[in-house]
Amino acid sequence: NRVVIEEFLTGREVSVLAFTDGRTVRPMVASQDHKRAFDHDEGLNTGGMGTFAPSRFYTPALAERCMKEVFQPTVAAMNAEGRPFKGVLYFGLMIDGEKVRVLEYNARFGDPETQVVLPLLKSDLLDIFQSCIDGTLEDQPVEWEEGACVCVILASGGYPVRYEKGKPITIGRMDEGIRLYHAGTKRTADGQLVTDGGRVLGVTAKGRDLEEARAKAYANVEKIHFDGMFFRHDIGFKL
Repeated sequence: NRVVIEEFLTGREVSVLAFTDGRTVRPMVASQDHKRAFDHDEGLNTGGMGTFAPSRFYTPALAERCMKEVFQPTVAAMNAEGRPFKGVLYFGLMIDGEKVRVLEYNARFGDPETQVVLPLLKSDLLDIFQSCIDGTLEDQPVEWEEGACVCVILASGGYPVRYEKGKPITIGRMDEGIRLYHAGTKRTADGQLVTDGGRVLGVTAKGRDLEEARAKAYANVEKIHFDGMFFRHDIGFKL
């Protein structure tokens, strides 16, 4: 018989996506996800019920420390193994006081974090991609807008366990500037938009601050309906 003893990690989760050309690392705006299905972080874990950016507790001092202890060492280690990486790295971090732990890596944009990070990007994304390919990221401007962005996920009843598909979706007129990300939808033969997944839509809004972005997002959530639709009402309230 074998017993596995693991450390239970506590703290605050933050997601940091970063561009890299294999040498230079340019982190994006930090974001926070809400994994539990229901308000107040209750219910089962999901792929993400909503996100906001920037993270309010990910301070410049903490960002500098993560660059020194996590981001740059990761890229250096891949180079040392003869496996240089160019593209987008996703760092899932758990921060507990002085402890910074890496929960996961992904070699791609993360969902739904990307929905709130990229709308805040001022620089041209294609130029950044090209500099990653060419190895010139150090000389490429990567600038971000002031303000905040919030994404609220609309999910199918029963998600993340069992849920029905094919529920008709009605969408009212979205306010100017609202981004509506289709995650689990499809068109029927007669053109009807219906549900086709557990996480159905992501309603995303920008604002001068987190409170304004959150208010805009939830105001537009009210304009959407499908049978069994549910969502968290506390996206963006995490510290």
